[in-house]
Amino acid sequence: MSDKRYLALNVAGMATSDGAGVALTRMVGTQQLDMVDPFLMLDRMDNDDPDTYMAGFPNHPHQGFETVTVMLEGQMRHQDSVGNDGLLAPGDIQWMTAGRGIIHSEMPEMISGKLKGFQLWVNLPAALKMIPPTYQDIPSAEVPIKDTGGATVRVLAGTYDGATGPAKAQTPIRILDARLEAETAWTITPVDGHNVFCCVYEGAITAVDDQGAERAVTAPAVAVFSGDGPIEITAGADGAEILYCEGHPINEPVARYGPFVMNTRKEIEQAVHDYNDGTLAT
Repeated sequence: MSDKRYLALNVAGMATSDGAGVALTRMVGTQQLDMVDPFLMLDRMDNDDPDTYMAGFPNHPHQGFETVTVMLEGQMRHQDSVGNDGLLAPGDIQWMTAGRGIIHSEMPEMISGKLKGFQLWVNLPAALKMIPPTYQDIPSAEVPIKDTGGATVRVLAGTYDGATGPAKAQTPIRILDARLEAETAWTITPVDGHNVFCCVYEGAITAVDDQGAERAVTAPAVAVFSGDGPIEITAGADGAEILYCEGHPINEPVARYGPFVMNTRKEIEQAVHDYNDGTLAT
């Protein structure tokens, strides 16, 4: 048995749209990669044509999980049914725990330029699905940055190299935004038993598969790692930018319907009923 984690899956992102027609690339949450427990979905936005993003994400509900928005370029305004109002600028993070139910909108607050960033959905265990909704508006200045030999790593959640990210998750996870210089080798050791994927959103990396062969993962794509021990990746000739996501698997049944994620179909039907009845977010 190898003493290192290996590249188990290399999955290309899928072009799609969401909200009111925002063009995006779905990295996790597709037929090719349904989820990486506890991560339910990852969308990558990278649009420089306002016609592809200005309609934004008008009011819509969520229940049963957490949403994480990471803004890299551009600005978006968050407003929700609990009364939160926040403007996400480059480098900022929005962490929303939907819990028992919340209605929110995320609308671009710009008329030109690039809209670039991510939205990640993180599942909640059954015991936490009906907790009160909460919201964290985290400015980029609060995000620690670690520079280690050709790797610049923003620590969004969890710990890395002595730094702790400002986002407070309901379950044990680690999220890093890493920029690797050309041909930089980067090693990270996940917690044993945690699931890990890297979204390569710029450039390319190489990693070793279960047969010991080096495989390239070229943006936009997701590298899923299996096994235990450290992960070793090397940036390509043009460097790489990756979103590293690590989490403790919940290992519970997942029932999904649009913006609702529960454990059973009956719970989904109740969420839809409550939303239609106007009682979901009360």
